[in-house]
Amino acid sequence: MTQAALPPPIVDSHCHLDFPDFGGEHDALLARAAEAGVTRMVTICTRLRLEPQVRALAEAHEGVFYAAGTHPMSVADEPMATIEELVALADHPKFVGIGETGLDYHYTAESAGAQQESLRLHIEAARRTRLPLIIHARDADDDMARILTEEYRAGAYSCVMHCFSSGAELARAALDLGFYLSMSGIAAFPRSTELREIFAAAPVDRILVETDSPYLAPPPHRGKRNEPAYVAKTAAVGAEIFGMDYPDFARRTSANFDRLFWKAAGGAA
Repeated sequence: MTQAALPPPIVDSHCHLDFPDFGGEHDALLARAAEAGVTRMVTICTRLRLEPQVRALAEAHEGVFYAAGTHPMSVADEPMATIEELVALADHPKFVGIGETGLDYHYTAESAGAQQESLRLHIEAARRTRLPLIIHARDADDDMARILTEEYRAGAYSCVMHCFSSGAELARAALDLGFYLSMSGIAAFPRSTELREIFAAAPVDRILVETDSPYLAPPPHRGKRNEPAYVAKTAAVGAEIFGMDYPDFARRTSANFDRLFWKAAGGAA
């Protein structure tokens, strides 16, 4: 492929390269991503005890950065994260975010109290490091909006609502706090009309795109393993939502990523 034929550069702001679905395929996976224009990605550690292997992936590949936290669905099974250990991770040059953390009452409502405690610890780590908080929210809109707002009033921090698929009220609450909404393959599903309307009502300078791979592959790959290259499929739908051509939308979302994930852009807080 000639330089002129290369697609516009774009970022996959959230993937899980350490998951066994990708075992042994990282070089081919990243080559396909590059062919699709995906020049950078953030791979997310969901259990802090696995941080060394996620860090190793970031260290081994130039365009790969990483974040770490305790996923809300894992809070009951993992030691409670401490602010100090999360803050210490930020010393690594390729560590660019805190999380994912958040609230998930769909399958794990019984651990709601522990999830809320964990979320608040992650928020404090985000404040101290000035790195963006990466939020997972499912079936917990009211508590999520309340905690994010309470904590922001106690001290500002930056945040992205990863794989946003919640309701319009939580979207407004997050946007009112200056946070970002990240668009996953769900936004490209045919029946996601309401979700696309929520994104369309948001400022385009507050939008990121992601795969959450290996999950949630957009059409025409729905039901199959997702991978970073497919973020371009979701971004194509995003461009339609905002009435933009693809290169402009890719540039805007990449600029948004650089603003939020300042370490991945080589900047200073």
